[in-house]
Amino acid sequence: MLFEDPALDADDRAEAAARTVSAAFGRQLAGLPGTHLAATRHPLSRLAELRQPWHYWWQAHYLDSLVDAALRERRTGTPFRGPEHPAAAELAPALVRTIGLRNRMRYTNRFYDDMAWLALSVGRLNSLSGSRDRQRPYRKVLQTLDAALVSAHTNDLGGGIYWNRDRNFKNTPATAPAALHFVRTGSRDRAQALVDWLNATLLDPETGLYMDGVKVVRGRPQLESRIFTYNQGPVLAALLELGGSANLARAQELVAAVRQHLTDDGGPSPVLRTHGTGDGGLFTGILARYLAQAAVSPALPEPSRRTASELVDATAQALWEGRAKRGEWELFSTHPLQPAANTYPGGSTVELSTQLQAWMVLEASARVRRADLDG
Repeated sequence: MLFEDPALDADDRAEAAARTVSAAFGRQLAGLPGTHLAATRHPLSRLAELRQPWHYWWQAHYLDSLVDAALRERRTGTPFRGPEHPAAAELAPALVRTIGLRNRMRYTNRFYDDMAWLALSVGRLNSLSGSRDRQRPYRKVLQTLDAALVSAHTNDLGGGIYWNRDRNFKNTPATAPAALHFVRTGSRDRAQALVDWLNATLLDPETGLYMDGVKVVRGRPQLESRIFTYNQGPVLAALLELGGSANLARAQELVAAVRQHLTDDGGPSPVLRTHGTGDGGLFTGILARYLAQAAVSPALPEPSRRTASELVDATAQALWEGRAKRGEWELFSTHPLQPAANTYPGGSTVELSTQLQAWMVLEASARVRRADLDG
């Protein structure tokens, strides 16, 4: 056990990251009351933010993390930003509305992986609300996203979900979160078909990890063999939630493969490998979220749960120890084994993705530690 006081330390560290991201990056959209969105960089003026590329899927993971904070608020009774600020459960619905507003009054876009991530986070918010009246607007959003994802699941290339509306590339980034969305919404047969396609098409027999995708080039399929941390996370969760002996055996193998191939040594324990800045700045936070799910899953044997737990805790500990102060908020490194002061020197612009990643890792650690105490 890495934290001397696993309950307080893990919760407090997750809260510190939550306060940092919401304070440093959270803002109204163009000054409009009742809106809430995360800027993609800090510092960045509102005008400059509107001119930046629209990072839809970063907002989806911000929403997921706000749901984590809301669950922690519910458990501890402590507002994550103090009683003078809106609670996470109040910010999250504002964020959903603002994503639609910023996305030109709709929730769909060109990228099916983006839509799958938003479907997952809105689905969690839908479950959190608990009130049928409050669920209605989310149900409509979910129906819209679900229809888009269903349309992207075809028999071309043997199955799987297209990456975008060009429909020439099917990949793990879209198929894995879509499979997880489908199992959570009761479409278990579709979810299993997508997992089976991933196992048959993109599972690397040498590493036991999932490769990136299959692209149509000059009319013929071409394998994209790159391996990224985040692709493993939603596959793992889908395997766990589908259950059954074959899926659970594959989940055990996947946890072991992550430990063997997607970690860096250099500290007391191996930490999860990261992918720098930009979109890659989110990748390992996503994996940590679903490793935490494996760590607390009674469906997995204890050695697999322990491996998942150790990976999450070691990464969280390294990020926390390497943090720096930037004004009144915590600054986290892009790499767990490098100090934040090195990866983000004084005066440099900080990207939302990297700080959101740290928040996700620390939330994952809090979930694991809380489960240890409750168990």
